[in-house]
Amino acid sequence: MPIKIPKALPAYNALSAEQVFVMTEDRAEHQDIRPLKVGIVNLMPTTIDTEIQLLRLLGNSPLQVDITFLNMGSHSSKNAPPGHLEKFYISTEEIVCLKVRFDGLIITGAPVETLPFEDVDYWDELARIIDYSEKNVYSTLHICWGAQAGLYRRYKIPKTQLEKKLFGVFPHAVLAQHRLLFRGFDDEFLAPQSRHTTSDRDAIASESRLLIHSETAETGVFIATAREGREIYVSGHLEYDPFTIDREYKRDISKGLRIDIPKNYYLDDDPSKAPIVRWRAHANLFFDNWLNYVYQETPYNLDDLI
Repeated sequence: MPIKIPKALPAYNALSAEQVFVMTEDRAEHQDIRPLKVGIVNLMPTTIDTEIQLLRLLGNSPLQVDITFLNMGSHSSKNAPPGHLEKFYISTEEIVCLKVRFDGLIITGAPVETLPFEDVDYWDELARIIDYSEKNVYSTLHICWGAQAGLYRRYKIPKTQLEKKLFGVFPHAVLAQHRLLFRGFDDEFLAPQSRHTTSDRDAIASESRLLIHSETAETGVFIATAREGREIYVSGHLEYDPFTIDREYKRDISKGLRIDIPKNYYLDDDPSKAPIVRWRAHANLFFDNWLNYVYQETPYNLDDLI
């Protein structure tokens, strides 16, 4: 079944051209089934690209997914097109005030990872939505810095600076094949990473409420969960499209920054050649598994959430 989004959203035409199932609000009103309600807290500077990437994966499911985009009312974005946030987003503060509940919530990464959490201008607002999600969202999926933020807010797990940016596509092992999130996964899978910091692995392992599902010596903890999957922390970017890392690499080069060629990404590690996409299948599988888990476990009446 399709995802329901406004037809005027820029992602609508892009996804329709890719044959991703999308539905206008008018058509969705004639459906008798209850769609999954998924909120997306989009903190990425590439606002529309991130919308498309996540909607592409959420739209690959037979379930109807009702999307609500959320932004930080306490932060003024410099990267979204003029009027875009006002037209398609609502603030997290409004969600809290209206006591809106979701089956699922996604909190993306953000380009603030080198700052202490409390120095991020919207930290207090993000902390409130993380706290709010514990009783008002069935399952929250935290991505990259969003994962670091969630682990810090809930468990005081610190992040540390890496010697150099972890950048490229890396193999990750599955440590818990029987878990619903990894249904159909190979023993090893590839996923993009793009970050300067990492959450403390020993602190995660020593926290009895957290379970590590995937990690490597090179990338650290990749996926951890708590509360039987109601909290999911992903350190990388399964949602990235084929050229996201390429754009990041060329952006940093143009700024004169020191940046290594992303690992395992370009053919022959040559930036003049096209990247090789080797994570798409597992990205789709992971998001399908998450939506299926949410669909199977969330109470039909969201007021019954505890």
